[in-house]
Amino acid sequence: MQTFDANGVEIAYFDTGAGEPVLCIHGFASTAHINWTYPGWVETLTKAGRRVIALDNRGHGASQKLYDPAAYHTTLMAEDARALLDHLGIARTVVLGYSMGSRITAFLAQRHPDRVSAAIMGGLGIKLIDGVGLPETIAEALEAPTLEEVTDPQGRMFRAFAMQTQSDRKALAACIRGSRNLMTADEAASIRCPVLIAVGTKDAIAGPPEPLAAIIPKGEALSIPDRDHMPAVGDKVFKAGALDFLTRIGV
Repeated sequence: MQTFDANGVEIAYFDTGAGEPVLCIHGFASTAHINWTYPGWVETLTKAGRRVIALDNRGHGASQKLYDPAAYHTTLMAEDARALLDHLGIARTVVLGYSMGSRITAFLAQRHPDRVSAAIMGGLGIKLIDGVGLPETIAEALEAPTLEEVTDPQGRMFRAFAMQTQSDRKALAACIRGSRNLMTADEAASIRCPVLIAVGTKDAIAGPPEPLAAIIPKGEALSIPDRDHMPAVGDKVFKAGALDFLTRIGV
């Protein structure tokens, strides 16, 4: 992983392949490699002739750990992504996000429309604007002395995942408290680039994709059959749908 300074925060990233770029933004408690390399996205995109850039969001992976929830507002995390594009000299790109990464993608596309040619948002549907997918109780689960003391099923899942990835649980707790920011329907409607919204049919976290696709002018919904939130990220239907989307819109 390489690093760069994003407005005073050290951000780690990798950059591989050649061709038209795709900036990949991972979900909460994940990393660039866990979200994009291990599930086969990097291989899929590079074989399709794409350059793949993926960052570890602040507080995650090899990036700097921060402990103030205010440091994780989605607008700040979107600025990290924009700063990476500046660092690499990329004027405009496709952005692929998952879960929290999709929220960051939406904020980036809405606030910097000149930088995003198209967006693929996985694991986040109408809860971009109508409620927040991940509850704050996850922070309590991350801060619990032991996994055995966590009784909430969703909190237990993320606590176990954070332990598996050897993440900084204090930083993740601050992140979940600070990054659960909603976008208004009017703001979502102002996103002008083509957007693919892909959600597993068994995903109880994201909210359905169709209502959000109806709000975003160039929005399209893609259902990933029989997938819950975490397994959907590497599903072949998601990958095939993303490649088809990029081919159809010509970016």
